Amino acid sequence: MAKFRKKPVVVEAMQYDHNNVGVALNFLRSGENATLDGRGLIIHTLEGDMAANPGDWIIKGVKGEFYPCKPDIFDATYEAVEG
Repeated sequence: MAKFRKKPVVVEAMQYDHNNVGVALNFLRSGENATLDGRGLIIHTLEGDMAANPGDWIIKGVKGEFYPCKPDIFDATYEAVEG
């Protein structure tokens, strides 16, 4: 079987918590890509609606799509860049 390396890609991301809901909704362009309801912050992804829990990272992908990511997966996959 062939092996492949993931291309290096720079993404925008923020870590979500209960204290930055407004910032998160602004990042997600409120209403277009997410809603806040009784279940919490719901992100409308290409794969369907996904809940973002406190501590999760919200990532803006290379095509402008948004999705939540668990902190352990984020830490294993991404590193900070300058600029």
